[in-house]
Amino acid sequence: MLYSNLTVNEQGHLAFAGYDTVELAKKYGTALYVIDEDKLRENCRMYIDAMEKHFGGGAMPLYASKALCFTEIYRIIAKCGMGTDIVSSGELYTAVKAGFPLEKAFFHGNNKTDADIEYAIKNGLGYFVVDNEEELDAISEIAGAYGVMQKILLRITPGIDPHTHKAIMTGSVDSKFGSAIETGRAYEMVEMALSGSNIVLKGFHCHIGSQIFECDPFCDAADIMLGFVAEVKKRYSFKTELLNLGGGFGVRYTEEDPYIDIDANIAQVASHVKKRCEEFGVDMPKILMEPGRSIVANTGITLYTVGSVKEIGELKNYVSIDGGMPDNPRYALYGSAYTVMLANRAEEKADFKCSIAGRCCESGDLIQEGVMLPRPKRGDTLAVLVTGAYNYSMASNYNKIPRPAVLLVGKSGERIAVRRETFEDLCLLDN
Repeated sequence: MLYSNLTVNEQGHLAFAGYDTVELAKKYGTALYVIDEDKLRENCRMYIDAMEKHFGGGAMPLYASKALCFTEIYRIIAKCGMGTDIVSSGELYTAVKAGFPLEKAFFHGNNKTDADIEYAIKNGLGYFVVDNEEELDAISEIAGAYGVMQKILLRITPGIDPHTHKAIMTGSVDSKFGSAIETGRAYEMVEMALSGSNIVLKGFHCHIGSQIFECDPFCDAADIMLGFVAEVKKRYSFKTELLNLGGGFGVRYTEEDPYIDIDANIAQVASHVKKRCEEFGVDMPKILMEPGRSIVANTGITLYTVGSVKEIGELKNYVSIDGGMPDNPRYALYGSAYTVMLANRAEEKADFKCSIAGRCCESGDLIQEGVMLPRPKRGDTLAVLVTGAYNYSMASNYNKIPRPAVLLVGKSGERIAVRRETFEDLCLLDN
C-alpha cells in the first residue's frame, strides 16, 4: 500500500485510518471525501518539528490552504501551531470563521482587489505577500486610511525550473507571479517598498513549483534568493527578517512515484541555507515554507459507487462512477496520476484494464485511464487514493451535481466536517 493508513481488513475490504471504507460508503453515501485527521496532525507535526530542528530561530511552516480549505482544517492547523498561506478573501473569511490567529496568516495572489485588501486589513491580517506595484500602492493607501502599518513580503521570481509540470511551474521569469531578479524589477520593488508609507517590508517570498521530489531545486532557489538578500543589504542597508522559500515537496500518488523524506530534505536545505548565509555575509532570516499538498494529499481518499461497465470489444473498457470531474478535475486538467482500487474486493486479482469515467455529459470526464481492477460490477465501491489535495478545493457543480461531503475519521471518531450539498443548495443563489 502507498501509505500506512491504507490496509486491507479481514473482510477483504480497503480500510482507511482503520475504518472499513465499504461501511463508510454505505453509511454516508457516495461520492464521499474521507480525511484521516490523525494523519493530518502527524503531517503538520512533521513539518513543525523538522523546521524547528533544522532551521531554528522561529522557522515556521505555513499551511497552503488552497490545497484543502474548510473551517475545521484551520482549527486543526492552529492547534498544531502552524501559520497559513491564503490566496483569496474567501479563504481569509473561512480562517476568520474558524478563529484562526490572523497574525500568522500570509495573503498571496497576483491580483488582490481593493476589497480584498481592505477586508484583510480590517480583520488584522499578519502579512501581505505583495506581487506588483499597483498592489503595493493600494495596500499603502488603504492601510493609511485605517491607521495601520501593514507588514509585507515581496514576491520575487528567482527563475528556477524545477523540472515539473509547466502548468504548475511558478518560479520562472516568464510567470504571472512576482518580480524577477533577472530583469531588475525586484530591486525596483524593494526601493518602492522601502520608501512607501504605511507599510513595513519584512522580507521576501518565492515559489518555484509543485510535485518536487528532490531538494536541489530548493537549494538552487535559496542560492538566488540569498544572493538577492545580500545585494539588497548592500544597496539599501536592509536586513531581511523573513525569507519564505515556498512549498512544492511532492507526494506519492502511485507506486511509481519516489518516496520523499521530508525531514531529510528540510535538513539538507537548512544546511545549505546556513552555509550560503555565511558565504554571503548575511544573518540567516527566519525561514518560512508553505506545504500544502504534502500536508493533506495522503490524508484523503474519495469513495464512489460503480454504475455501469462498458466493454467496447477489444478497444477499451469504461467503468462509470457516481462522481467525476466535478469532485476531482485534476485528470481532466493535468492528466494527473492516481491509484484506484475496488474497496469491497481489495484482495481480488486485478486483471481487467479500464478507464474510470465520471457521470458528466462530457467526453473528457475521466478520473484515470489504463487502470487494472478486478472486473467491476454495478454497486461495487471504488476508491481513488491520495485525494486530500486539490479535490474538494477544486470541486464544482458542473452539470448541477451537488458536491460530496467531507468526512473526518480518526482515533477520536468520525464526523462530518462539510455536509453533502443538496439540490436545494444548488439554487440558493438563484432569483
